[in-house]
Amino acid sequence: MSFSHSVKEELAKHTNIARHCRVAELSAILHFCGQYGKDKDGVFWVGFQTENESTVTKAFTLLKKAFNIEADCPVEEEELELLFETMGDLSEPVDESLLRNNCCKRAFLRGAFLGVGSMSDPEKGYHLEFVCTDEAKALQLQEIIGEFHVDAKIIIRKKYFVVYIKESESIVELLNIMEAPVALMNLENLRILKDMRNSINRKVNCEAANINKTVSAANRQIEDIEYLRDHYGLQNLQPSLRQMAEVRLEYPEASLKELGELLDPKVGKSGVNHRLRKLSELAEKMRT
Repeated sequence: MSFSHSVKEELAKHTNIARHCRVAELSAILHFCGQYGKDKDGVFWVGFQTENESTVTKAFTLLKKAFNIEADCPVEEEELELLFETMGDLSEPVDESLLRNNCCKRAFLRGAFLGVGSMSDPEKGYHLEFVCTDEAKALQLQEIIGEFHVDAKIIIRKKYFVVYIKESESIVELLNIMEAPVALMNLENLRILKDMRNSINRKVNCEAANINKTVSAANRQIEDIEYLRDHYGLQNLQPSLRQMAEVRLEYPEASLKELGELLDPKVGKSGVNHRLRKLSELAEKMRT
């Protein structure tokens, strides 16, 4: 099961007690993926264009609880008229009178996600989106999300208007707003694991870079000392530099601290670095 599907299953199980919240959630599902009307035989009907069974189940549950409309029964004309009067034209954004309270706006966002929302696998990346067929509906959705201080953007993809969020913190906040605590916790756990892996990888890469840098520096030092040995003679160096050169040649993999411990008398890292730099400068001078 995909992460997006599991979020929808959790949202579908969430049922508000208040009728106004049920109506708000149903309004989102209807306006984003619903339709109703009368067929050629004069039978009234309500339907939903979605492949997600949880969404359909939730929608008909809300219809039953809020309007007493059964899933497997013909819709009475009076029932459809009440539904139409409450929901309005489905081609338009949801009537703002249905979204006066924050609880209703949360329910609306929950219904919108059930209808046209999706979310990528957090293991691969952070992306949550709502695919809208109408710009006005997309703008309304963006505005309501923004009222909860979550920044959502809109892009046009083919003929659709896509409201999307890419920041992980914002997606976590939206899951909280829609009241999906299990999905929120799972996402947070994945974020922690991902951050830990990234942190470990950064440290490993940093250590590898430092090792490569140390090895490269040691190789350059040895090359310079060997050049001095072959073209100048280590015996011609002043005693401190001669000892430094001999120790470095004998212990090519030693760190600066370890080299300092091998000198007599012992020298600190800065002293070792100073002597090696003097040797390199002398070798460079002779090359030119």
